Amino acid sequence: MPTTMSRRIEINSTKMATIPFVKAHACGNDFLILEEAVAGGSHAALARKLCARNTGIGADGIEFLDRRANGDFFLRLFNTDGSEAELSGNGTRCVSAWLAHSEGLREVALGTQSGVRICRVMEANSPVYLIESEMGVPRVEARTIDIPGVGAVAGATVDMGNPHFVLFVEGAREDGDFGAHGMTWQQLGAKISVSPLFPQGTNVEFVQLRAAGEIAFRIFERGCGPTLSSGTGTCASSAAAIALRGVNRELTAMAEGGSQQTVWPNNNAVMRLTGPAEIVCQGEAFLLQPAAAKKRAAVAD
Repeated sequence: MPTTMSRRIEINSTKMATIPFVKAHACGNDFLILEEAVAGGSHAALARKLCARNTGIGADGIEFLDRRANGDFFLRLFNTDGSEAELSGNGTRCVSAWLAHSEGLREVALGTQSGVRICRVMEANSPVYLIESEMGVPRVEARTIDIPGVGAVAGATVDMGNPHFVLFVEGAREDGDFGAHGMTWQQLGAKISVSPLFPQGTNVEFVQLRAAGEIAFRIFERGCGPTLSSGTGTCASSAAAIALRGVNRELTAMAEGGSQQTVWPNNNAVMRLTGPAEIVCQGEAFLLQPAAAKKRAAVAD
């Protein structure tokens, strides 16, 4: 059999541009981290392209890290569908882990659309970091909403700097069933998330009380859908359980992706969230230049 020389993979720089990224996750809730400077005003388009599970890198959202001239950090979060959200507790923690990993920062103040969040590294075993975050003061209000085709749904709205609607699923179901009102939690979550009752949309949590110091929940995230975990969702679930069901003010909250701990000293205090974040990889994503993108579209047609 004749031998052939292998060819190096080459990139035509006239057609391809690259954008550097970091990927991290917090209990399976995964994010890309991009420098704001490379966004070029295309935040939504980049989120839709790069977060795609089959045709992109894959993630629940992108945290754009803006390094301000005065040394401050500011984050803009874009979901997989290109919509912008106020903040993400897990996304903020992933950025904190990256700054600890890359720059050695053990405590960092991260600005968001809902104010500054302080993150502290409690344990470091690179690339995994255990981080405590100050998540703001939860605002909980019991509320029953009417969903067409479903009827009255009792729960609570929780403001964590972003909107949440929390439902309690009665009874600890060992089979992992978090459904309610004759629907799966994914089906009901999809309906509530886009209800006109929430003009900006809402995240939806389905909570089971497991013990005085433990809850379990599932999360349907606005602009993303079902996710394995959520930082603000963990806090919203904990706050509703504490305020309305009288569980302990120090809780372990179990999501599909793992457990996190919350502490809420009193109803007017800042809630603290502690959980892991892991740096998965860093690299470069290829982006077609406009002319090449148009040519590909024409060929596809």
